[in-house]
Amino acid sequence: MKPTDRALSIFEAFEAACRPMTLSELASASGMPVSTSHGIVKVLTERGYLYVTGRRKDLFPTRRLLDMALEIASHDPFLERIEPSLLALREATQETVIIGKRQGDHIVYLAVYEGPQTIRYSAPAGALKPLYSTSIGKAMLGQLDDATLSEWLAHTTLAPVTAHTLTAANALMADLVESKQRGFFLTRGESVSDVFALAMPVHVNREVFGIAVAGPRYRMEGALDGIAARIRAAIVEIQEEQTR
Repeated sequence: MKPTDRALSIFEAFEAACRPMTLSELASASGMPVSTSHGIVKVLTERGYLYVTGRRKDLFPTRRLLDMALEIASHDPFLERIEPSLLALREATQETVIIGKRQGDHIVYLAVYEGPQTIRYSAPAGALKPLYSTSIGKAMLGQLDDATLSEWLAHTTLAPVTAHTLTAANALMADLVESKQRGFFLTRGESVSDVFALAMPVHVNREVFGIAVAGPRYRMEGALDGIAARIRAAIVEIQEEQTR
């Protein structure tokens, strides 16, 4: 395990546990020897990323990592320019809006703007999702030529994420063809049960991103055409912004 992996595994252990932990608990949760964990914890504590919570010498992260991440994110030049359009899309649809990008065989969520309704789709920025089970992933696959897509399908295992995930290559291929003809890419509970998501690709600075609107099936199912029109309008606005 690389040094950066070791440090990140400490924070991932806290994320999973959601409570203070002793050094031995951290070592066990992160899959490292206590001696290795001790060195990493010592550095993180000295740098202000962890603190000792009480007599048991339990450890817990401070807000430093969060504050740093928020400061970095607030100056993201790409998201800074397109965020107004994405926020307007959220307000227009009243559902969660996501922008993502392909990362290998996955989609990484760059930003998630949760809808205002009590029952809504929720996911963290930075989440990785399989290409084939997400609407943004399908939008990325839909950008590939037939030969490249066929080769990708031949070397990819389409493991089920939910009971509705398309796990047969011919079924996924047919879905992508239908989506391109329809003008948008759709998942019907294929990534999260009872959640529909609709996505379209957007080209920004010669790169392809995907914009999706996601929400519970009972609200999304009858509103797809209207949501698609809203996403198209947002994409036009984003692309016009590039020329200014």
